Amino acid sequence: MSYQEESKDKIVESIQGRLFIVATPIGNLKDITLRALEVLEKVDWIAAEDTRHSKKLLQHYGLNKKLISLHEHNELERRNELLALLKAGEQGALISDAGTPLISDPGYHLVNLLRQENVLVEPIPGASAMIAALSASGLPTNRFSFEGFLPAKKQKRLHVLENLVQETRTMAFYESPHRILESLATFVVAFGSDREVVVAKEITKQFELFFSGTLEEALSFFEGNPDKVRGEFVFILKGAEEIESSEVTDADEMIQLLLQHALPVKQISEIVATHFGLKKKAVYQRVLEVK
Repeated sequence: MSYQEESKDKIVESIQGRLFIVATPIGNLKDITLRALEVLEKVDWIAAEDTRHSKKLLQHYGLNKKLISLHEHNELERRNELLALLKAGEQGALISDAGTPLISDPGYHLVNLLRQENVLVEPIPGASAMIAALSASGLPTNRFSFEGFLPAKKQKRLHVLENLVQETRTMAFYESPHRILESLATFVVAFGSDREVVVAKEITKQFELFFSGTLEEALSFFEGNPDKVRGEFVFILKGAEEIESSEVTDADEMIQLLLQHALPVKQISEIVATHFGLKKKAVYQRVLEVK
């Protein structure tokens, strides 16, 4: 058990070492906070995912700091080195290439170790691509889940998505440009063509884009606009419609009967939705689950 209570007005006055988790801009460099700049100016060193990339940000703000690389391939061995520096009383900062560290970025193993060793860890909040995309998506934000990056291999990706078919919360995913078309096609297979999605790219940058529509429409749009398949992407997917348990039981019997007659999923959805007075999208989702 550990307990941490420190004055937030004192940046680095404590003789005890401390690690600051500093969020950096996801595109527009003006999105960095005043507090983040103050911390980065005063710490002894900065652990960065890509020191070459981070050096450009620091140079932009006239900061000349010792950079230590900390990425997925060296974090397990480097965390002990950083622990020793912090225990010796040094103050450090952790940043990622963009956004909030640890959110689909390295840092978990380090922070977990520091917490176990009762070393102070303090967050400096700021930009996050997932939160930015969610806030502007127009989809429900009262309940959501962050799923991060999906597996690169098609079958593993499909398996992960199929396990999320019944998820009623809004879901957020990250995706790289070279897999966006393949991933959208997998989303269509898993969730059906009519599920609502918002695809955001290059948030806060010059070519920022928000596409809203169904999964089928999103796939068609990016297939038809190859020039848009660039940059970093966030998918915000609407959750499944909730159906009352009694309605599901009654509908399942008819769904299974119609499936035995090899009718298309869309046609079954229309028949069942009309018969029970249910929302067609909710029934469509249920047919995919039963099938």
